[in-house]
This record gives sequence, C-alpha cells and structure tokens, in this order.
Amino acid sequence: MIILVGLILKIKTTYSFLAFNNGLFNKLCLMILQAAKLIGAGLSTIALAGVGAGIGTVFAALITSVARNPHLMKQLFGYAILGFALTEAIALFALMMSFLILFTF
Repeated sequence: MIILVGLILKIKTTYSFLAFNNGLFNKLCLMILQAAKLIGAGLSTIALAGVGAGIGTVFAALITSVARNPHLMKQLFGYAILGFALTEAIALFALMMSFLILFTF
C-alpha cells in the first residue's frame, strides 16, 4: 500500500504540468487510495479467523483435560483463561491494525 501511495504521488508530481490539474486525476488518486485502504483493512482482519480457532482449541483442551482429571479443574480453568486472554489479545491487535489502516492513512 505504501508503494502504491508513493507511485501515485510520483506520477502526480511528474505529470502535473499536463492536463491532470482538472481534478479528475486527483479524484482517481483518492479513489485508488480509498480502495487500497479498504483492501488492506479487510486483509488485516483475516487474523480474526485464527483467533476464533485458537479460542475453540483452548476450551476444547480444557474440556478434554477436565474429563480426564476432574480434580484439577480449578487449576486447568486458570490456565484456560490465561490462554483465552492471550489469544484474544491477538484479535485486539488485528482489529487495531485494521482501524489504523482505515483511519490514519
């Protein structure tokens, strides 16, 4: 995306003496940048699918572990909550990156 922005700015400054100053070229540049932002934000949310699978794996392992040894339920539940929190942190980072792409560039 940064390469695309640099390329557009280079084209804009190189050919500014031509008929691109009528506003059509500027609108085209803004449309391409908006499309790149939306594509980048969409791609950054792919990590949320992995987070969902990770949370499912954490709690599936908890159920299996408690079924095998019910006496360790309290300790295993603490480990499961820790795994859930660390996995959820990755989701928050992915969401933060998509919002940064959408609203800062």
